[in-house]
Amino acid sequence: MLLKLCYYNNPILRKKCKPVKEITDEIKRLAQDMIETMDAGNGVGLAAPQVGKDLAIFVMREDKYTEEGELVLGDAKVFINPKLSNPSKETNVHLEGCLSLPGLHLDIERPNVIHVEAMDLDGNITSQEFTDFTARVIMHENDHLNGVLFIDRIPKKTKKKIEPSLRKIKEKYEVLQ
Repeated sequence: MLLKLCYYNNPILRKKCKPVKEITDEIKRLAQDMIETMDAGNGVGLAAPQVGKDLAIFVMREDKYTEEGELVLGDAKVFINPKLSNPSKETNVHLEGCLSLPGLHLDIERPNVIHVEAMDLDGNITSQEFTDFTARVIMHENDHLNGVLFIDRIPKKTKKKIEPSLRKIKEKYEVLQ
């Protein structure tokens, strides 16, 4: 089932999410609905606050290459109560967007590598290191679980330049929230 997205200026996007206490049928349904919603919006990641839930869960699709060298999106992954650690000192700057801030794309600097410990839908704790694009998506979605938007990671002078765009998003989507 497609879920209703929350857009810029919705207060839930600024809340720190609560940990998921147990994997219930409701949590499994939420994860599946989040994947459907992410895919319908052509996103590569989606966090629970973006669909109105203040729970520490996000979904994403890893990037992978086919034998022909074509970049494609892989299977969806679910991260519950993620803990990020050991960011690399090496960083890169790439364009990021967000389903909660439609039409806005900005260069964001993030570490190249991040370590993640999280629970999956079977209640298993996984621990893995992620790199490049996948690491970026994980850090972006994890920021949502802490009330941080990617626009919080840009210089003040850039934020001043995008204020008209933020105002337009706020006005356009305010009635939908």
